[in-house]
Amino acid sequence: MTDMTHGSGLGPPEQLRDPNYTPPLAQAVPLGIQHVLAMFVANVTPAIIIAGAAGFGFGSDAGAQGFPDMTYMIQMSMLFAGIATLFQTIGMGPVGARLPIVQGTSFAFIPVMIPAVAGQGTAGMAGLMTGIMVGGVFHFVLGTVIGRIRFALPPLVTGLIVLMIGLALIRVGIQYAAGGVPLIGKPEYGSLAMWVPALVVIVVTLALKFFTRGFLAVAAVLVGILVGYAVAYMMGQVNFANVSRAALFQIPTPFKWGFEFNSAVVIGMCFMAIVSAIETVGDTSGICKGGAGREATDKEIAGATYADGFGTAIAGIFGGLPNTSFSQNVGLISMTGVMSRHVVTIGAIFLIICGLVPMVGAVIRTVPINVLGGGVIVMFGMVAAAGVNMLSEVNWSRRNMVIFAISLSVGLGLQLEPGALQHLPKTMQILLTSGLLPAAALSIILNLVLPKDLE
Repeated sequence: MTDMTHGSGLGPPEQLRDPNYTPPLAQAVPLGIQHVLAMFVANVTPAIIIAGAAGFGFGSDAGAQGFPDMTYMIQMSMLFAGIATLFQTIGMGPVGARLPIVQGTSFAFIPVMIPAVAGQGTAGMAGLMTGIMVGGVFHFVLGTVIGRIRFALPPLVTGLIVLMIGLALIRVGIQYAAGGVPLIGKPEYGSLAMWVPALVVIVVTLALKFFTRGFLAVAAVLVGILVGYAVAYMMGQVNFANVSRAALFQIPTPFKWGFEFNSAVVIGMCFMAIVSAIETVGDTSGICKGGAGREATDKEIAGATYADGFGTAIAGIFGGLPNTSFSQNVGLISMTGVMSRHVVTIGAIFLIICGLVPMVGAVIRTVPINVLGGGVIVMFGMVAAAGVNMLSEVNWSRRNMVIFAISLSVGLGLQLEPGALQHLPKTMQILLTSGLLPAAALSIILNLVLPKDLE
């Protein structure tokens, strides 16, 4: 699938660069599904992590122990990724870039969301979802000014933030691979039985990424998880008890966990919305350059940002997590050479169908947490690597090195030693111990106030 356009009945190159071009259905459907496969695992993973952190439980006996089932949150991840993608591809007034931008649940918000729900069950979900709704509205408003605030977010700042996101998530990946938080303190945690399937996922993913091309390389993490899943099944770690109990169809429930204004969560969500907006600007530019050979227009960038925020706010109402553009699909457009937004629309419809069928979420729930851990170790490592790649564009003068050193030291230090802030109010602890907010705030402020000629 590396060259989908050659001898496939698709139009000439100038047609393929047109977002409004619709390929023949026989090619458009598999191209659309390939977009879904490229982002599927990354899209549902944040829901599993946040539901697990809230104490929803991962095992098949979660319901028997009085924990809510995380299947609903998995459904919402698929449903609202599809709906938010339609906002981008089809558009609605000023909302949407009318480009082949795939939306999905964002990893960037996880370090802020985990402290908001950790161990609280449904009690923490009301505050989280309210924060997501407010953050989505704030994100939407950013669309009106996104072009004017980019000066304050050079690669030194955005690269540091993305690196911090990756570093904050890596611990979660290791915990999952070792058996997950519920097993911590038990003999099974970190046992060979836990690590074998996780390592199989990592090895298969790397092998496919480096020694294959086309579809297998794009879907390497997904295939790696499927192979790890098979190994876990043979080791007796897969349980299908919940699948038979899943409904065939379910309409999402608005305000499922209620409404509660938590200032720490709201501030954290609004700040991370800025990071997400900058990422979307980069993805929109990347799609236009890679797929159409041109720069993105101001209208397209604003429309993409509006769709990010609107999709996030709507998802929060129904128990979904924040949405953002998915960078892996930018590379897929460059690989296939097909710029058609209608191809991505087909993928969005497929996601929506999956989100309305609880059995799909129940099947995803059968994936053992250690198998998922193998996949997220790779994905979270790539987030950190993306931050390093952004930092490679920085001119490493002494001024910039000082800004990076102070911001990283404070942010990472507070993340590693949260007890240092135990005397602060709970709200401040939640905001600061992720490390993201202090690191980002310091880097932005220092970059703006320190003289350029500091040398």
